[in-house]
Amino acid sequence: MSKTYNVVVVGCDTLVGEAVLTLLEEREFPVASIYAVADDAGGRVTYKDRHLKVEPLDSFDFAQAELAFFCVEEVLAEEYVPKAAAAGCVVIDDSPCFRLEDDVPLIVAEVNSEKLAGYAAQNIIASPGANAILLTTVLKPLFDAAGIARINAVTLQAVSGKDKAGVEELAKQSTAMFNLQSMDCNVFEKQVAFNLLPQIGAFLDDGYSREEVKLTWETSRILGQEVPVNATCVRVPVFHGHAMVLHVETGEILGLDKVAELLGKSPAVSLMLDDVATPATDVVGEDSVLVSRLRQDSSHERGIDLWLVADNIRKGAALNCIQIAEILIKEYLN
Repeated sequence: MSKTYNVVVVGCDTLVGEAVLTLLEEREFPVASIYAVADDAGGRVTYKDRHLKVEPLDSFDFAQAELAFFCVEEVLAEEYVPKAAAAGCVVIDDSPCFRLEDDVPLIVAEVNSEKLAGYAAQNIIASPGANAILLTTVLKPLFDAAGIARINAVTLQAVSGKDKAGVEELAKQSTAMFNLQSMDCNVFEKQVAFNLLPQIGAFLDDGYSREEVKLTWETSRILGQEVPVNATCVRVPVFHGHAMVLHVETGEILGLDKVAELLGKSPAVSLMLDDVATPATDVVGEDSVLVSRLRQDSSHERGIDLWLVADNIRKGAALNCIQIAEILIKEYLN
C-alpha cells in the first residue's frame, strides 16, 4: 500500500487555495487527512465529497500535518511559514516571501526540479510568480539548446492576480460604468475597468516596478544563470489568464522550425501554429502554457517572437505547487 500524507492548505479561501484543493482531488494526491486553514476562519470548503471546516490560522497546530501548501499573502507567509516548517511540515509556499533566499529552492516543477534536493535546509520550497512560471517553462527548451542572450517581455496580467478582491473590483467597476455611476478604487490605485495599468507593485529608484524586478530575479534563479530580462508588467481588465508578449534572442541561431520542434516536445507547452490563444477563450482550467504567434524577428537573426497565455491561478500557481509535492513524495519523502 502506497504511503499517504497529512496535508494542510493554508489560504483555502483564496483562488489559489481553492485550485489546490481541486487539483489534490483531480490528481488523486495520496492524502491521509486534510485540513483547511484560513486567516479568516469559519465556513466550509469542498474537498471530494466532504465539506471541510475552515480552521483558524493563528491557532492551527502544524504538527498534525506533513505537507503544507501556503496560498496566502506575503505578510502571513512571513509569520506562519517558519512556524509550520519548525513543526515538521514541508512547506510549499506560493507567496513571494522566500523566493530569493539562498537556502530555499525556487522551483518550477517542469524546469528545475533537481533543485528540490536542497529543500531540507529550511523545510521550505518556494513556488515562483505566475509570470516566471510561464516564462521559464517556454525558455527552458531554448535555453538548453542554444542559450539565451536577451529577453524582452511585456506581461498582461489578469485582475485575479490580486485574488478575489481584484476580480470583484473589476466586476463592480464595469457594472458602475455601464450604469453611469461613480466607481471605487480599493484594490488597484486607478480604475482598472476598460483601462490598462502599467504599474504592478511599487516603482523602484531605477524606474522599474517591483513586479518587473521580481520577474528578472526569479527567471535567473530558476534557470541557474543570470539572464538579461527587460520587462514591463501591465494590469489588464481581464478576469482570468495572464498573457505575455515575448521576444527572445538566443545565444545561437535556431530558426523557426527548430524552435517549434523544441517547444512541441515540451509536455508543459501547447504550441498553436494555426490559431491564436486568448485568455478568455482558451486557458481557464488548462495545465499548459499556450504559445502562438511564433515568428522570426525580422530585425535580428537570433530573435524569436512569441505570444504566451496561461491560466494564472491554475498553471501559474496551484498546479506548480502540486507538481512540486508529487516530485517531493516520489523522490525524497519516500
